Amino acid sequence: MPDPGPLPDPPQSPDPDATRSRVTLQVNGEPRDLTVDHRATLLDVLRERLGLTGAKKGCDHGQCGACTVLVDGRRANSCLLLAVAQDGAEVITVEGLAAGGELHPVQQAFLDRDAFQCGYCTPGQLCSAVGVFAEAAAGHPSHVTDPGRPSGQGPVELDAEEIRERLSGNLCRCGAYPNIVAAVQDVTR
Repeated sequence: MPDPGPLPDPPQSPDPDATRSRVTLQVNGEPRDLTVDHRATLLDVLRERLGLTGAKKGCDHGQCGACTVLVDGRRANSCLLLAVAQDGAEVITVEGLAAGGELHPVQQAFLDRDAFQCGYCTPGQLCSAVGVFAEAAAGHPSHVTDPGRPSGQGPVELDAEEIRERLSGNLCRCGAYPNIVAAVQDVTR
């Protein structure tokens, strides 16, 4: 067998600065300046870098809703968002829903209605419900909204069917759905 000659030099590691960027996030009302890996998800940054463990890593595919947070007032699956792409965004996690030592009304309603069992999905359910309130108030229709109703023309009433449809992306393995719907309805009254 002929001699292949000298082995090539191993590839050089990329410049660490080439794979990281500085971002500023407004998290639960507090500005946070971070240097993040370009591949890091918002969920990972919230949990691992900022210690906000309310949002859960469930499926890591955006299918269960356990990681739901509010980004610029809209609900989002934080496991699907690259943190670097959220530079300048306002992020509200379940830890940021309560204000001045008072629970958010939906948090209180979940307690009053016993709308949880194991609690794993609860932070995502709560953030999603807060997002639903804003969507309905802005008149955004869902799949079950009367198709004859013009979009954006006043608030959408959140009856049980609307709530079930709008929260359908948040899964609860324990099956606390009836109490979750009732809790959300309590806040709309």
